[in-house]
This record gives sequence, C-alpha cells and structure tokens, in this order.
Amino acid sequence: MKTFGVTIHSTGRYVPDNEVYNETLTHWMETSDEWIRKRTGIKKRHLSTGEDTSDLCIRASQAALSKQKIDVSQIGLVIVATMTPDSQSPSVASKVQAAIKAENAVAFDLSAACSGFIYGLSAAEKMLRHMAHPYALVIGGEVMSKTLDWSDRKTSVLFGDGAGAVLLKRDGDTEAFIAEDLHTDGGKGSALVSGEQEVTNPVCTSDAKNGFLTMDGRAIFNFVTKSIPKSITQVVKKGSIDLEEVDFFLLHQANARIIEIVSKKIDRPLYKFPMNIENYGNTSAASLPILLDESIENGTIRLGSGQTIVLSAFGGGLTWGTLLIKI
Repeated sequence: MKTFGVTIHSTGRYVPDNEVYNETLTHWMETSDEWIRKRTGIKKRHLSTGEDTSDLCIRASQAALSKQKIDVSQIGLVIVATMTPDSQSPSVASKVQAAIKAENAVAFDLSAACSGFIYGLSAAEKMLRHMAHPYALVIGGEVMSKTLDWSDRKTSVLFGDGAGAVLLKRDGDTEAFIAEDLHTDGGKGSALVSGEQEVTNPVCTSDAKNGFLTMDGRAIFNFVTKSIPKSITQVVKKGSIDLEEVDFFLLHQANARIIEIVSKKIDRPLYKFPMNIENYGNTSAASLPILLDESIENGTIRLGSGQTIVLSAFGGGLTWGTLLIKI
C-alpha cells in the first residue's frame, strides 16, 4: 500500500486592526506599561471591535489560500482550534467551510486551549493521509477579549485576539511531520478555567459559576518551565536528531520570560526562538500559526528549504505538545 507524506503548503494570518497599547490599559485598571513589559514582554495587543472568532478564522484562511492557488473543492478537512467559538453550534470550522466554499470538507472545532493548534496539526496530518481529497486547513483562532474580566489585571493584560491558518497538502514524495510528543494532565486543569456555564433547568438549583477566564499564573509558569524543555528533548530524540540540528524553535507566545527560560534549559541560543509576543500578546491557539506565518513572511523560515523546526505549545487542560517538522 502506497504511503503518503504531508507537507505545509502555505500559511496565513489575520488580526483585528484595533491595537491597544499598555498605556491604554492604565485607563481601565491599575497597571503600567513598565509592569506589563517587565513580567510578560508585551507592548500591545489587537482587540476585536466586533469581529467574532469565525470572522478572524475566515480571513486567516483566505490569506493562506491566496498564496497557493488551489481548487477549494480539493480541501477535504477544516479543523479550527479555539477556546472562544462563536457558539457551541454551528462550529467555527463549519462557518469557515461555508465561507471559503470548501464543499467537500469535513469541518469541526477542537478544544485544547493554547495547545489547540499543535493538537489540530497532529490530528489533521493523520486524517489527511486517508482522505479522498489532498488538502486540509488547520486554523487557530481566538477572540480572547470576550472571555476576560477587564478589571482583573492578572489576566486581562496578557491576551489578544487573532487567527492563523496552515494549508496542508498530501504529497507522495515529501514528509514534513517527523515526530510528536503530546500530553494532557487533567488533574491540574483548574489552573486555567474559562467559559464555565451554569447547570440550570426546571429540576435543579442553579450552581453559580464565573464565566470569565481565571488562571493560576504561578502554577502555569512552574508547569511550563518543567514540561516544555522535557517535551522538546523527547521529540528531538524521537526524531533521531540532536538539538543542535534544529534550525528554529517556535514556542507558544504566552510570556517572553518563559521562552527565555526554555532556551536556557535546553542550552540553545535565544535567536533560535522567534518571538512576536511584544505586538500580539497571548492569542492562545492562534499564537503559533501567527508566529509561523510571520516568520515565513520575514524570511526567517522558508517553505521548501528543508529547515528543521520545533513547534511547541502549552495551555489549559492542562495540555502541552511538541511537533518536529521539516519545512
């Protein structure tokens, strides 16, 4: 039986036009530009003025499709990784499928918080190998601003809105996906909670819940700085290469300090860790695809070059995962 490889065919991104600098946040809460930059590395973020998650995902998908002219009827799969869907039904992916007229695509959302794009890529590359159509879209998209308590500076200063998309292609000659390392620790899931809904119906008493995002920042920081270096080391080992052979490490853009610590722990120079958190904040599942598209656009990463790339993310669940790929 013939085996097929899967490659990254194109990428795209979209963020709302509205930029909110740290100084603006001082009008809404007790904080400062210095306080935010020192702890996170964030200077500004993009916040939606009405566009919902599907709007951002549609625009990011169109950007990816505009770079490689394909027949959209050949797209067999659309996965949207998000923790901020427009609604529970229809899915964001269904709205994307309709908007781009990918009539032959199976479409569904995937919920793994900030790790969602890694999980989505892992699922898509496996499904695509066995589908009738040769293309798949994997999108990470979030409107995090609608989940936040804007009086809570511990969380609201961290996040931004945006979407990024990757078009995958089944290819008989080339393979991008070399190894993966995915994990979940549900026992620590209370460290990051968002979108809780009350159970309320005629036969029960409502259990009051807070729908806003809540996060134990210290617990997340400790978890990430231990688990991500280990995950990166494991995936490189599975791929039968050395850390020195990795050209770039693209990490989820949650906190610049975390990325710096990971760089030190695996003893790789910081210039191999592209960062854009300064301009976007934490965009959850959108973080990695936005960074990937931006890195390709500025020439740091070149599609078809054979560069070895590590993609790694972590988030609510708790979830984390790392992919070793050849660009």
